[in-house]
Amino acid sequence: MGEQSPVLEMTGIRKVFPGVVALDGVDFRMFPGEVHALMGENGAGKSTLIKTLTGVYEIDGGEIKLGGVPVRISGPLQAQQAGVSTVYQEVNLCTNLSVAENIFIGREPRRFGKIQWGRMRRRAAELLARLDLDLDVSAPLSSYSLAIQQMVAIARAIDVEARVLILDEPTSSLDASEVEQLFRVMRQLKESGVAILFVSHFLDQIYEVSDRLTVLRNGQLISEHRVEELSQVQLVEKMIGKELAALEDLEDKAQRNRERAAEAKPILEARGLGRTGAIAPYDLTIHEGEVVGLAGLLGSGRTELARLLFGADKADHGELAVAGKPVNLRNPQVAMRQGIAFSSENRRTEGIIGDLTVRENIILALQAARGWTRPIPRKKQDEIVDKYIKALQIRPADPERPVRNLSGGNQQKVLLARWLITEPRLLIIDEPTRGIDVGAKAEIQKLVAELSDGGMAVLFVSAELEEVLRLSHKIAVLRDRRLVEELENTAGVDADRIMQTIASGATS
Repeated sequence: MGEQSPVLEMTGIRKVFPGVVALDGVDFRMFPGEVHALMGENGAGKSTLIKTLTGVYEIDGGEIKLGGVPVRISGPLQAQQAGVSTVYQEVNLCTNLSVAENIFIGREPRRFGKIQWGRMRRRAAELLARLDLDLDVSAPLSSYSLAIQQMVAIARAIDVEARVLILDEPTSSLDASEVEQLFRVMRQLKESGVAILFVSHFLDQIYEVSDRLTVLRNGQLISEHRVEELSQVQLVEKMIGKELAALEDLEDKAQRNRERAAEAKPILEARGLGRTGAIAPYDLTIHEGEVVGLAGLLGSGRTELARLLFGADKADHGELAVAGKPVNLRNPQVAMRQGIAFSSENRRTEGIIGDLTVRENIILALQAARGWTRPIPRKKQDEIVDKYIKALQIRPADPERPVRNLSGGNQQKVLLARWLITEPRLLIIDEPTRGIDVGAKAEIQKLVAELSDGGMAVLFVSAELEEVLRLSHKIAVLRDRRLVEELENTAGVDADRIMQTIASGATS
């Protein structure tokens, strides 16, 4: 960055929560016109550092400078006024309002006290055009997909004329073409002098778009590098503090499980199962100890297929059998009684209950299965929860901590613990590693392999093809809300083969 002065300097930043030092003397800087990746495992301190910068948390030590001037930011609005704008991983928009209202909420153009609706809609359309989006900006935001909602949040952020733009997992809900749209906008903003703080767990994306990166681990600064100075393997080893041999062991275990699952009994058999407007009728068989991966682009029907198997949505076509017996999964309670568990991709609205503790979140499904008139004794709760906190390495290991205070990866582990204590025959997990770090991903992938090794069937939904290939015995490929091909995960199947199937709708 040569002779340039930093637009942002954070020096000796310290943040302490009861019993936890979340940030311990962290230094961080950004220069105008750069994309700077903030890297680290979940719990490393990335989100805490961002929240101290944006005024969500007050720092307990250190100094923040913007443009060389010390600042004390007391809240997100003050941060925005100072030129720091943020798009968080979990999009926080008002889906009942229109697209235009979401972009300009709190900043609506007015004349004589009245909102100028036409001007606001025109400006919203112009902003979205920069993202190559042509939307009806007067339509409710709820009428658009999560991916579009993410792009609307980004449009809102870039309209504030930020000096520092923070993008926290902005690509987690975007498909490949939408990611490229976003990167194009990021490059435009970079050229105009904006400093962009980019948080992503997709390493290929980090290396494609970033200029520099900073690595945190356990609340401490590990190092800062130009991207070309550090290989991906070296980066991951700095993030997790150890070498990656564990992933090779995982692939060996998955291969052994594939060989054993080929002779197992069916746990679930779907024949012509479908739901009008959601997913075309499909056939699918899942065996004991088998991991079935669902692969497909965003909107291909992966989640819709999985929800039918849990009764979260009711099928209007086809038949379903569990352990050879016909069943009607009219609701999730019936599915749970059949030994089926489902961990949703949307852990914020369909998973964790933020105001409850880790303990209360973990025992929720088991208590629901028992019925609320038969409460689980507190001693039994403590025994179960302690077991799974240790087994899944949930951090911090405090069962009475509100789950909202945990990192995304640890919240995901809490959700998995919730379902594992019900001892299901079939575990459906939808995007279990979305938005979590490499180390936590490896832990969850290892857990899936171990569950399969113990005889549990797993339906594994992921947008990351390498992850699906690493774990699955067979892969169901979806396109345009249809199951177009089922591939045995043999030596001839790789990411290119799956992408060809997705592109053509059939194997090549």
